[in-house]
Amino acid sequence: MELRQVDYVLAVVDEGSFTAGAAAIGVAQPSLSESIRRLEHELGVRLFHRVGRRVGLTDAGRAFEGPARRLVRERELVLEAVGGVRTLDHGTLDIVSLPTLAVDPLASLVGQFRVAHPGIIVHIAEPEDTSAVEERVADGRSEVGLADLPPRRDDLVTIKLGRQEIVAVCPPGTRLPAPGRLPVGRLAGMPLVATPPGTSTRDLLDRALAAASVAPLIAVETSQREAIAPLVLGGAGTSFLPRPMADALAVQGAVVARLVPGLSRTIGLLHRASPLTPGARAFVEMARGRRVTNG
Repeated sequence: MELRQVDYVLAVVDEGSFTAGAAAIGVAQPSLSESIRRLEHELGVRLFHRVGRRVGLTDAGRAFEGPARRLVRERELVLEAVGGVRTLDHGTLDIVSLPTLAVDPLASLVGQFRVAHPGIIVHIAEPEDTSAVEERVADGRSEVGLADLPPRRDDLVTIKLGRQEIVAVCPPGTRLPAPGRLPVGRLAGMPLVATPPGTSTRDLLDRALAAASVAPLIAVETSQREAIAPLVLGGAGTSFLPRPMADALAVQGAVVARLVPGLSRTIGLLHRASPLTPGARAFVEMARGRRVTNG
């Protein structure tokens, strides 16, 4: 097995077809297809099956993908150790973050990192739930993750950044029982705007409502997080956001209230136990020096 064959397989997985995969890495499609066929013959299994015009992984292909991504990451470590990336002059950093952490603290962390290391290109993935963040870090698709702590997996290294407060964001003109405060019990009967079950903030909210014996009235359920602010400002219902995001909506007229009892989560970084690339190591060390305390 050659490393370029591993690259070809992962390109097809990431792009969804042999043609798009070949274009993404700049090789002729027949050459890519033939190389993958030779690899399949060597392994004695089929890695792909066709689904219409696209291709999907077989069971053997799915078993191949995780180790293949880790192999590529380890190759990057070898190359970076002897190249210009060792001095952080160039390279890439793959980060995965919960969407609710992408604005704060990730945006400022990446901004600070890019100012210090302008030659490093940062790629950010934003799956919806913590388990997906952990999976991307564990299988090597991303090198550093930003998520709720503690993780569900026990094979990841964690770096605690602090606690993040989740607050209620109500439509303009909402009357609160006390200025800036909203008892969780008062959410009974209030129309709510929420992300689907299984997403990080929704899970946190559902636990708080269950503890207060409140049956939620989900008026709008959306996986489009960018729609939450317009929905709240338009009067569709109350939602729940990290304090920094909520404060930005308060400027636009939303009524922001601290929940009673308070609602917060511990957040931090995740990475595999294997050595980090120089860029990832620099990012993690920088983040250690910035403690998040907004709740």
